[in-house]
Amino acid sequence: MIDGTAGVSGRRDADEALLDNPEALAEHDPGGMLRHTASAGAQVRESAALAAEANLGVLADDGRPRAVVIAGIGTAGRTGDVLATVAGPRCPVPIIGHRSAGVPGWVGAADVVIAVSASGRSPEALGAAEAAHRRGARLVAVGAPDSQLQSIAEQARAPFIPVPRRAPARASLWALTVPVLLAARSLGLVKVNEADLAETAARLDADADRCRSAAESFVNPAKSLALGLAGSIPIVWGSSPLATVAARRFGDTLSANARYPVVTGALGEAGRGRVGLLDGVFGGLAEGERDIFADPAEDDGEGTRLRLVLLRDGGLNAEDDTDEPLAVEERRADAVQTLAERRGVRCDVVTAEGGSALERLASLIAVPDFASIYLALAHGLDPMAVPAITEMKELSNQ
Repeated sequence: MIDGTAGVSGRRDADEALLDNPEALAEHDPGGMLRHTASAGAQVRESAALAAEANLGVLADDGRPRAVVIAGIGTAGRTGDVLATVAGPRCPVPIIGHRSAGVPGWVGAADVVIAVSASGRSPEALGAAEAAHRRGARLVAVGAPDSQLQSIAEQARAPFIPVPRRAPARASLWALTVPVLLAARSLGLVKVNEADLAETAARLDADADRCRSAAESFVNPAKSLALGLAGSIPIVWGSSPLATVAARRFGDTLSANARYPVVTGALGEAGRGRVGLLDGVFGGLAEGERDIFADPAEDDGEGTRLRLVLLRDGGLNAEDDTDEPLAVEERRADAVQTLAERRGVRCDVVTAEGGSALERLASLIAVPDFASIYLALAHGLDPMAVPAITEMKELSNQ
């Protein structure tokens, strides 16, 4: 217990042995975050079935919208990023994420607002739904059944997709994302078919099996990634727009589950400035002064190092329209790996797999999701109960 910080407990140094003890992992994960994360494939299937019952076809009655606004905060807001990247640069209308209450001033009858909230009561989603109804915009709502958000959707006679609340929002990404994708499909904005959903769910199931608690660290990619990150300052960069969404998602889960500070973003942007971190006091400068014979167990904290995690996409094929040629993305990813190697900064690489954009995104998200939980458990932290989040809500909502 840290003096003066009620509810905060854990250890500064990671306990590597704990990760290969399934009984200890279960004891330190009373809320079942590992179990909830392993349900990602089931979330895809369940949400697709619930969306099929919501009569999303009515959205197409008024034709193609001028713009689509995805209103939500946190994981709910991240669904808009997923939609934008799966739709790709050929999407005929802008897809805009809105992470504050209400909607942008230009929203009107020509637009569609998708309000997303796992609890069904976030001020951002509620305010957006009310504003959309008031302005005559088409509305879709995604959230917990029997919630305030459902009530607003019913008043507006708008489609509502119920998402059963079984876990924190950050462990419900796929339950929230699939209805958003299917709403956009009804509008003709994204190509996601049943085969894509089935293959994505199967991919998430397979990764959950690889990352299960009973699998030892040397064969479990999530445990290996967690142990590599332990005690470091993670930098997570995505090689493409799709991989960048996964990188930012990893930043979300590292911060909330493992309480690790993290730098995330697009590798293209990093090359214009943030790549300089590799030269800094936690990067090449620190590595150059490191005593190779020093005992890591006696590190007093001054030896904190950067750890680079590179999420590589590679694209589906070279003929697809993309923001920039795939060859450029690949050369840039190779270059940053070389830079890290020259400076002694260790680098972990997660490479996308799959036949659709959605499945490839899932392949970049699944292992890092589990890694953030294993990193929390290694430090004796409960990945579900985050006192600072609870306290922040209490102080903000007085």
